[in-house]
Amino acid sequence: MNYRRAFISNSYVHLIIVAYDRRSLFINNIELLRCAFKNAKNFFNFEIVAICVLPNHIHVILNPENINEYPKIITSIKYYFSKNYNVGVETPTYGYINKGEKGVFQRRFFEHTIMSEYDLNNQIDYIHYNPVKHGLVNNVKDWKYSSFHKFVKQGFYENDWGSAKDIENIKNLDFE
Repeated sequence: MNYRRAFISNSYVHLIIVAYDRRSLFINNIELLRCAFKNAKNFFNFEIVAICVLPNHIHVILNPENINEYPKIITSIKYYFSKNYNVGVETPTYGYINKGEKGVFQRRFFEHTIMSEYDLNNQIDYIHYNPVKHGLVNNVKDWKYSSFHKFVKQGFYENDWGSAKDIENIKNLDFE
């Protein structure tokens, strides 16, 4: 099956990167993941607008200088992480082995091209609320692997955003 990606200049891209077999490996290897993102920035010019790292998947909104490079950015991050991740890798399927892959990530990634400020704000809300959605914490502020705290410091959110009083406005957001 051929996948078509949108490459619209001057747009943001919400990407979801998932671990192979949905294994929980990102939080336990958060420093390696940070290094993978830093390494990608050595080769590509992009801004991380918002990010939330969960145990088995990552949400990130990128603003790449060259929109055509976002698949290469993801490949770079996955490659660096996989190359340096050597603990407890389960045996991947034949298809992964046949292509020389370690089976750390799912091959594909979800992409949503953001075309408006309204959509951008909804995507950022969704990313930051994701740990609550998955039952990892009761309040957005309690998840430390997220850009939420940066947004609070910049005045975009109140520190208690995503608490019980906000759930009615947030719970219907579903961009996966």
